[in-house]
Amino acid sequence: MFQSLSERLGSTIKNLRGQGRLTEQNIKDTLREVRMALLEADVALPVVKQLIDQVREKGLGQEVLGSLSPGQALVKVVNDELIAVMGETAEPLNLSTQPPAIVLMAGLQGAGKTTTVGKLARRLKERDKKKVMVVSCDVYRPAAIEQLKTLAAEVGVEFFASDGGEKPADIAERAVAAAKQQFIDVLLVDTAGRLAIDEAMMAEIRELNAALNPIETLFVVDSMTGQDAANTARAFGDALPLTGVVLTKTDGDARGGAALSVRMITGQPIKFIGSGEKSDALEMFHPDRIASRILGMGDVVSLVEEVTAKVDQDKAQKLAKKIKKGRTFDMNDLRDQMEQMMQMGGIGSLLDKMPGAANLPEAVKAQADDKQFSRMVAIINSMTPQERKFPAVIKGSRRKRIAAGSGTQVQDVNRLLKQHAQMSKMMKKMSGGGMAKMMRGLKGRMPPGMGF
Repeated sequence: MFQSLSERLGSTIKNLRGQGRLTEQNIKDTLREVRMALLEADVALPVVKQLIDQVREKGLGQEVLGSLSPGQALVKVVNDELIAVMGETAEPLNLSTQPPAIVLMAGLQGAGKTTTVGKLARRLKERDKKKVMVVSCDVYRPAAIEQLKTLAAEVGVEFFASDGGEKPADIAERAVAAAKQQFIDVLLVDTAGRLAIDEAMMAEIRELNAALNPIETLFVVDSMTGQDAANTARAFGDALPLTGVVLTKTDGDARGGAALSVRMITGQPIKFIGSGEKSDALEMFHPDRIASRILGMGDVVSLVEEVTAKVDQDKAQKLAKKIKKGRTFDMNDLRDQMEQMMQMGGIGSLLDKMPGAANLPEAVKAQADDKQFSRMVAIINSMTPQERKFPAVIKGSRRKRIAAGSGTQVQDVNRLLKQHAQMSKMMKKMSGGGMAKMMRGLKGRMPPGMGF
């Protein structure tokens, strides 16, 4: 997400940072570039106009022109205005009501509502320790109820069974009664996709909203529809008392125009952004972190949170102890490392949050391909337990068998074995106090202030 915007703004800001002095002319040139970058990212025109006007006004102020490093001061102004457009601070779900707290999901067909209900249910259960129930009021799509039932089983939350022949409002009222009986904390209500111009369907969701009186009414929208996402959200906001927006499919959106437009056009905060199909691929929307990501400064806080939440700490400690004792780093360990990386959204997602990642050469970005990890895991899975433990026994005929079993080439198997050998060598150096020796060896060669 924001790839094209980040690249375009990155080069503009790089030129600015080198300026010893800012004038009206080079601020004007910079703002022209920023405007073009925002329009190409499909940001809504009123949002672009407001953002540029604010940056121009503050950029020509004394705090920037009089600064010791005016280029960096203007970058801060751009950063602050991006945050202001997206909504200053993260806004969590408001669940402070008599249980069950009801959350109603609305949106167009195919926006990803049902998948988002599953993701949100998992997040509430695992992070907020809530007892969650989900119910489908989509009586028009035959597979909708079954899909939600499958997702509920996958994430381990309660599912309230509904029937395609019932009225959505009747289903919802029965679900609320069941949630009260089972002492449920949060009830997530999935609804049918509808167009804002479909009067009958909009009347139905208004009736559903009135019957439920939810504490949160979230509009789920596909971020790839760009500024149209903001316009659709506004149309739904006129019909329903929306409390927030969830942007989905952000992994397929290189522009990010929707994220910059939604708040100002609708007046409603973006509460979550979803990426990918996995049930854990939903994160809170933090305007300050997103602005930092857009300007190529990374998002280290989110990266640390993701590692803390998704890395298996027990496995990590076992591996650390194993290496410390000088035991061999085998193929099972390598597979664990790759699976943990994929759990965190893959290398592309991690790179997105790393400072300066936008400036990496295209050749390096092309190599950061998650399909490589899947291929490597498939190769390791095609090995016998003995081969995984003792990779040295894998010779010619075994390599051919492993390649055939994993649907890869012998060259791929050779490459994996070579990478494993290099990692194993590095791990040996770190075992038995090796890391301390390496640090002592570096001590005399470190610049001042970097001693150990």
